Parts: sequence; structure tokens; C-alpha cells
Amino acid sequence: MLSATASRRIVERFRSALIRPSAPLVALRIEGSVAGRCSPARAARLAAFADVFTRDGDGSLRFVPGLATPGERSAALAGVARTLAAEDALTAWRDELYAAAPAFGAPAWFHLERAAARYFGIRTYAAHLNGLVRDATGVSMWVARRSPTKSIDPGMLDNLVGGGIAAGTGVARTAVKESWEEAGIPAPLASLARPTAILHVERTIPDGIQDEVVFVHDLWLPAAFAPANQDGEATEQQRLPLARVAANLVHEAGRAAMTVDASLVALTALVRETAVFGAAGRAALAALLAAASFPG
Repeated sequence: MLSATASRRIVERFRSALIRPSAPLVALRIEGSVAGRCSPARAARLAAFADVFTRDGDGSLRFVPGLATPGERSAALAGVARTLAAEDALTAWRDELYAAAPAFGAPAWFHLERAAARYFGIRTYAAHLNGLVRDATGVSMWVARRSPTKSIDPGMLDNLVGGGIAAGTGVARTAVKESWEEAGIPAPLASLARPTAILHVERTIPDGIQDEVVFVHDLWLPAAFAPANQDGEATEQQRLPLARVAANLVHEAGRAAMTVDASLVALTALVRETAVFGAAGRAALAALLAAASFPG
């Protein structure tokens, strides 16, 4: 069992990491709604694209009247994103589009290159899987290590499977696709993953605003199954006892540190499958997960 001190440190880590943006942000408005948010400095840079954006009296951004359809906005934003990338203002280019929409699955206001999503502060969506195994020794969890070449959280521990939901795809399709690419899990097995939670991560990070809804799943894997990364985005997979995974959540940096998103996803299984936190620690972490649930 973790010490009370360790459990408190985990709670404190998440409370600190999940502080919602408090500094003044500039909204990107469309059709009466907020489609994104960015810092004043980023807003000023976007406003310089005068053929794409205009500013309202309160300083918020909106598209110029000539960009009235999703296709027109998306085409204009493709050029903006390319320019920002050339200025090294974005993370690594992904050549994948995210949909900015009033709700998940709703018709999109526009599509935006994934690398620019946090610059614009649009809401994004992801599907993550806890890879779990039950055998005679108890329950263990597969975790992956991110490639050191990843532009976000390089070298940190991660869930066995996790990926952003691209425009035009859904949760189940993304979970199956990412299961093969990241862990070599065949589709028939991956399709057995069961939804367990929906989390919302909203925070200020160096590349902008992370406003992400994470669809969490548990996938119980055969004890004999050995994951194998297919896309080069992970350098190793480890099967760890749940107590070891829980202990790693204390760390914010170093070889044992797990990303904030992955830590929250892992925590959903840990509070359910183990008593390692003790009664008081489990209650505090369950409350934290409840606060991070979507809608929250």
C-alpha cells in the first residue's frame, strides 16, 4: 500500500496539473459560440491574417464575412497553419485534421491541422485504453514509453493505447486503429475494449490551451499477449503490477513519470481495481476523477 504521503502527493500533482486556464484569453467566436481560445499574443498574430480574421469590439476574433462556410474557413486555416508551422510556432506537423464543432460528432465549423489545435485552443477528443491483465499474481497493467522524438511529452510513460480522434472518425474506430498501430492488438481483440469513463483535461501548456475530452476504456488482455508497437511512436511496453503503476504517478519528470493524460486514464482503473491508495487516498482520488469527468 502506498503511504499517505505518496497518495497526497499524487492528489497534489493532479490538482496542480489540472488548474484551468486563469490568464486572460481571447476567444475565437463563430455563430455565437466560442470555437477556440488563445493567449493575447497568439490572438495578435492571428489578427495579422487580415484576410481570415477580424476583431470585435471586445477583442475577440472571428472569421471575416467572406469565410461563411466550413469549407471556406478550413481552406483559409490550412494556409494560416502552414505559415505558423514555418514560423516554428506549432508542434510537429501531423498532416491530420481535427474538427472544431459545437459538440462531439456535430457538423464542424471548420477543420484544422492537428498541430495547430492547441495554438487555437479548440476542443479536441481522444480515445485511450488501459491494457489490463488478470492472472494468478493479481492484476497488472501494460504501459508504453513514448518515443524520444515525439514533439509532446517525449520519453514519458503512456497508456498502452491512446490517440486523437481525427475529423470524420469516431471513438470505437479510433480505439481499434490506435490499438493496432501502438500495440499490435488485432481488431477482434481491440473491439472488446469497454468504455469506463469520459475525462476532460483543460489546462494551459507551452504550446497553447489543451482542451481535450478523453474517452477511457479498459481492455482485458490474455496473459500470454505481448504488445508490439507498429508505428514507431513507442519505444517499449512494460507490464507492471498496479501498485508499481500507482507509485509512478507521484513523479512529474524522469523515467518513471507518466503523462498527465495517461496518469488520469490509468487512475480510473487503479481506484477500481486496487486498494493500494488506502481508504482516504482512494476517496480523494475518486473525488479528483469526478471533478475531471465530462461534462464537469
